[in-house]
Amino acid sequence: MIKQYKIVYILICTLILCSCATKKNIVYFQDEILTKDMEDLTSNFEIRFKTDDLLTIAVSSVEPAAAMPFNLPAIGTNARVDAAQAPLRIQTYLIDKEGNIEFPELGTIKIGGLTRSEANQMMKKKLSEYINNPIVNIRLANFSISVLGEVNRPGTFLIQDERISLLEAIGLAGDLTIYGKRENIFLIREIDGKKRYAQFDLTSINVVNSPNFYLTQNDVIYIEPNKTKLRQANYTPNNGVFISAIATLATIAAILIK
Repeated sequence: MIKQYKIVYILICTLILCSCATKKNIVYFQDEILTKDMEDLTSNFEIRFKTDDLLTIAVSSVEPAAAMPFNLPAIGTNARVDAAQAPLRIQTYLIDKEGNIEFPELGTIKIGGLTRSEANQMMKKKLSEYINNPIVNIRLANFSISVLGEVNRPGTFLIQDERISLLEAIGLAGDLTIYGKRENIFLIREIDGKKRYAQFDLTSINVVNSPNFYLTQNDVIYIEPNKTKLRQANYTPNNGVFISAIATLATIAAILIK
């Protein structure tokens, strides 16, 4: 009788081990989560312009003719449409790896690392040498964030108003699935060319007080799958056959031992 129990016990253990999902094969960024210190990345909600940002900069004045040389001409977006009917697109300035843009008449201007208000004041100062009371409107054209992992609509989202919170980003992605690990929301952010990391716990109301609660351009949010998802990930149609085979072997073993 004892031998019978031992055989059944061994078969059950084998079944359990074969049905366990391996976290190593499913979860993203495991080494970073384990080895990097989670930190407060910023306490300032105002974005700073970075390399590869695309900016639209519109200059205006009480004297439109004076401001005209400092604006890029709008271009058509559809060559197949008659020029009079084609929609126009405002051209953008790309911030290079040194943080510079090439601006009409003014030449090379360093704008990387500045906030919008800082860049605005700097541009006004330079333009004041040519225009009386210049008005400068700077917009970030490619502000986007990515949400990955256990959400209903993972992807990259273009943000129009350049200000978005963690909860709004998750809302864009259709909220977490029931398999999302709510206490381990992972943030990846690039600061001064280096990747930094932070962690959120959505089960705590204190998440809204986090200095990282408001996101910046190119942030990546990752929601880790919970244990239930990990177990399901390793289940295939072959598992049913395997379970049946184990049950049959257990039955045969019990009969033989009798």
